[in-house]
Amino acid sequence: MSLDMHYEQLSDTRWTELLPRMQQCQVIRLVDCGITEGRCQDVSSALRDNPTLTELNLCSNELGDAGTHLVLQGLQSPTCKVQKLSLQSCCLTEASGRALASTLRAIPSLRELDLSYNPLGDAGLQLLCEGLLDPQCHIESLELQYCSLSAASCQPLAAVLRARPELKELVLNSNDFGEAGTRTLCQALVDSACLLESLKLESCGLTSANCQDLCGVLAAKASLRDLELGDNRLGDVGVAALCPGLLSPGCQLKTLWLWECDITAGGCRDLCRVLRAKESLREFSIAGNAVGDEGVRLLCESLLEPCCRLESLWVKSCSLTAACCPHISAMLAQNRSLQELQLSNNKLEDAGVGELCRGLGQPGVPLRTLWLGDCEVTDKGCSNLASLLLASRSLQELDLSNNCMSEVGILELAESAQQPSCVLEKLILYDIYWTEETEDRLQALAERKPSLKIIC
Repeated sequence: MSLDMHYEQLSDTRWTELLPRMQQCQVIRLVDCGITEGRCQDVSSALRDNPTLTELNLCSNELGDAGTHLVLQGLQSPTCKVQKLSLQSCCLTEASGRALASTLRAIPSLRELDLSYNPLGDAGLQLLCEGLLDPQCHIESLELQYCSLSAASCQPLAAVLRARPELKELVLNSNDFGEAGTRTLCQALVDSACLLESLKLESCGLTSANCQDLCGVLAAKASLRDLELGDNRLGDVGVAALCPGLLSPGCQLKTLWLWECDITAGGCRDLCRVLRAKESLREFSIAGNAVGDEGVRLLCESLLEPCCRLESLWVKSCSLTAACCPHISAMLAQNRSLQELQLSNNKLEDAGVGELCRGLGQPGVPLRTLWLGDCEVTDKGCSNLASLLLASRSLQELDLSNNCMSEVGILELAESAQQPSCVLEKLILYDIYWTEETEDRLQALAERKPSLKIIC
């Protein structure tokens, strides 16, 4: 039994009704429900009487340090078996560090802890790590995004990495570790016995020099499957330093995110060696890098290689024009693994979309999701896409948000989408405006074909 509520402001009467359920539910999720310190004693009492609880999620409630302390006291009963605890965006500060450490010592069943979007700071993190180092702690997933951490936090985190072989996921996005702090973390990962599977260091102030450190991690951690480094100024020099690790025999990475990393077509040339050689790689993002048409041409050549098994490619906001679309089209016509392609915010225009449709219309193309938001598509492009919808046996989601088509183009798409032979399930049209009459026609379409969702 679960209690799963999101974005509801609970009246006193409704709150009183829910308390007995909190004593019985295996899963309690009360996300953004207006819970403040005043109700935390009720929560604590309910948790203390619930021996079946395995997951507690109180994200986006203003518990504060005092309220959080009460909740954590409820979890420290001898019968507590909670495995997953999420306190994201709960107004915790460094003052909660000691209570969190006590909880980690008291609940050996706890495996997943999310404290993201709380200003714990370095002092709070230091206290938390004391709990993480306790022999009774067996955390496998730790999320600390936007926790106001600096390089000073990296030494205690490094101690945790060396001491916790169970740790599989570490999410540290948007903390100011900088070059020195990141080097400390990477060295600990190389030295440790932990079988880390996911490492996320987006927006952490990494530089090209850290790519040599990460290269060592990739070579040492055959367990690593997910590496996310977006919004760090790695540049082409950093990418070149990272690639030997990505190409090492032990590297079995499935997901590599390098969005907004100051990479150009030159960096793409190095990354293409990885795409061609690593069958394990399934998801790759180079979004927000000015790789241009030449960079995408190189990527498309790599996606035609037999060893490339990529399923998701993100090249959003990459300074592309219609000139790259023949290369993408030729790749789509022959590639048999790519299922998701994100091309939004590129100046492809109708000519580029027409080229894409030619490739996508070929038999056997497996692409299921195509994003073309903000690509300067007009009614002419909609006409090509409408024909594609009738021909494709795979395309299930199409995003055309923030384009410049009129109601004529929208209705032509809708006409194709309503046909029984069309397999499209989701048509996304944010930031496109039409008359009430067109709105009525789209609603009528949704009623005739419940399997199709038009999102606007």
